[in-house]
Amino acid sequence: MQDQGRSTRKRTGGRLKNVRKRRKNELGRLPTETQVGEPRFRTVDARGNETKTRALATNVASVNKGDETVSADIEDVVENDANPNYVRRNIITKGAVIETSEGQARVTSRPGQTGQVNAVLLE
Repeated sequence: MQDQGRSTRKRTGGRLKNVRKRRKNELGRLPTETQVGEPRFRTVDARGNETKTRALATNVASVNKGDETVSADIEDVVENDANPNYVRRNIITKGAVIETSEGQARVTSRPGQTGQVNAVLLE
């Protein structure tokens, strides 16, 4: 989420002067809306000596069915509690229910942060 920062005006309508510039930890990025499609990834710098791999689009999910994990093709987004509009736009977030070649599964990973889709098969 991008930080809007402090208001530039006082309660009375007068202008406020900047106390300082933005700090590195106050910067933010727009959310990565991972779509169903041909796999595309982007690597971004994170805090410390770390990087994050963002999945811009993907069509493969690791589906956990009982005691084994299989790779399945993502066909469609069935339900997404984060935003009902995401279902129409085929956007995958954590908690979204996706239709896979193995059946319907709920996403347990954060594809915009980790770059992979892990899911648990629904009964």
